[in-house]
Amino acid sequence: MQKETKNWLILFVLACVWGSSFFLMKRGMKFPETGELIFNNLQVGAMRMFIAGIVLLPFALKFRKELFVQKRFLWISIVGLLGNFFPAFLFTYAETELSSGYAGMLNSFVPIFTLLLGYFIFKQELTKVQLIGVSVGAAGIILLMLSGSDLSNAGGWSHKAAIVLATLCYAISLNTIKYKLKGVKPLAVTSLAFGVTLLPATLLTFIFGAHTTMLTNQHAVFGFIHIFILGCVGTALAVIVFNHLIVSSTALFASSVTYFIPVVAVLIGLLIGESISLFQVMAMFVVLAGVYIANYLGNKQKV
Repeated sequence: MQKETKNWLILFVLACVWGSSFFLMKRGMKFPETGELIFNNLQVGAMRMFIAGIVLLPFALKFRKELFVQKRFLWISIVGLLGNFFPAFLFTYAETELSSGYAGMLNSFVPIFTLLLGYFIFKQELTKVQLIGVSVGAAGIILLMLSGSDLSNAGGWSHKAAIVLATLCYAISLNTIKYKLKGVKPLAVTSLAFGVTLLPATLLTFIFGAHTTMLTNQHAVFGFIHIFILGCVGTALAVIVFNHLIVSSTALFASSVTYFIPVVAVLIGLLIGESISLFQVMAMFVVLAGVYIANYLGNKQKV
């Protein structure tokens, strides 16, 4: 399989996994039949990070010496905190009031922030065609946001701002991996990043009372199953694959996974009773057009 084809396949799989993560977060917090609260948003965020950290701990111990090479501890800590830890809590907070489909739509700010940070801070070379592609994708995102009112609950600006802040964190982490951790194996970066955050995640899991909920809530097992899948597959495994994609392609291409996430999130929303309109479908095609322009029609002409 050609490298380019393989990268696109990885992008598609990641979109499916992360597009379903919003649904898993929602199911971890509420029992669908009654709407009863199971785990609160803080518990879900802490447990997600704790589970991912435990799964990756053997690899973190294996690569522990990588932390003490030059300034890698600083860069890996940035990846752990901004690329994983803080967004885990920001997204669960947002989903206390926003639907999973609408949260997935807002997540698509990542490629825009990635582009801006890459250009202004990391001096990444861009072409005019790439900028056009990202602009088209951004227009599609805006259309999705405007069309998403029927998919969202009554969330205020603080819930939407939480997702925007999380996407900025993702963009910083993504560029850090690409430009500051070159040559470090994706598995090493991922496992060490979660290793750095394992202790605070463990403490917060107990401080926020997740263990008490497990013993007292009748739907705790149902919620925990979804959080466990979120932590293992949607976090630990997916981040390893994503970091590999960053290394084998470009930061802009890797961040384009968030263009596809709204499509997956909204389609899953359909299956659980949310609605979708023709306008939303058209907006999705605009987003995909932007991805195509940015990654396939880009040339070497500099901005």
